[in-house]
Amino acid sequence: MLPRHIAVIMDGNGRWARQRGLPRSEGHKAGTEAARAVVTRCRELGVRHLTLYTLSRENLSRPAEELSYLFDLLVRFLKKETRLLLEQDIRLKILGEVEGLPFGVRQVVRSVVEKTKDCGSMTLNLALNYGGRDEILRACRTLLAKGLDPAVLTEEAFAAELYTSGQPDPDLIIRTSGELRLSNYLLFQAAYAEFYFTDLYWPDFSPAELDKALEDYAHRQRRFGKTGDQLTAGE
Repeated sequence: MLPRHIAVIMDGNGRWARQRGLPRSEGHKAGTEAARAVVTRCRELGVRHLTLYTLSRENLSRPAEELSYLFDLLVRFLKKETRLLLEQDIRLKILGEVEGLPFGVRQVVRSVVEKTKDCGSMTLNLALNYGGRDEILRACRTLLAKGLDPAVLTEEAFAAELYTSGQPDPDLIIRTSGELRLSNYLLFQAAYAEFYFTDLYWPDFSPAELDKALEDYAHRQRRFGKTGDQLTAGE
C-alpha cells in the first residue's frame, strides 16, 4: 500500500559536494534538483502528502554566505516551480516560523502558498525555520492562551495546533546520508511512522530510490502499539 504521507530528511548535500571536490553551493543546487524529481514522482504515484525538511531552526546558525545562497536558491526554486505546482494541482504549505525568514523570502513563500491554496491533489509541505520541540511548545502556548481546560485536552485537540493540522501523520520517514536520527523533525507526528534510512547523499536520491523505499515499506507490518493480528503497511 502507498503511504498517505511521506516525510523526508534531505541530508548530505555538503558531503556530496565535498566528495566531488565542489563547493557546498553545488551540493545544495543538486539537492534542489533531487527534490523536484521526488515531488514529481510522488505526484505521479498518488501520494497525498509530502513533507521535505528544507531548513531547520539550527540551520540558521550556518555561515551568512551559505544561508544567503540557500535562501536565494529557495526563492528561485519557488518562482520557477509555481507553474508546475499549479499544473500538477499541488498545494504548498510551510511548516515553521515564516516570520523568522528574510523579508524577500517571506514574500515569495506567502505568494506561492496563496496561489496554490485551492490545489487539492497533493500537499507539499516545506519545513522552513522548523524545529519539532519548538512546534510542540508553540502548540502548548496557544492552548494555554485559549484557556483550554487540561481535563478535556486530547491528542486531537493538541494536533490541531501543530503546523500539520488537518493532515495525517507521516506513515514513512526517509533519511538520506547514513545518519540514524530524527534531528528534531516532526517529533509528535512521528510516533508510529516507519523509518527508511539510506547511505546515499540526498542529491543521489532519485525517483528509482524512492520506489525502493516504497517497496520496502509495502512489505512491513505495522501494529500501532496494538496486540493481536499485525496490520499491513496500508491498514
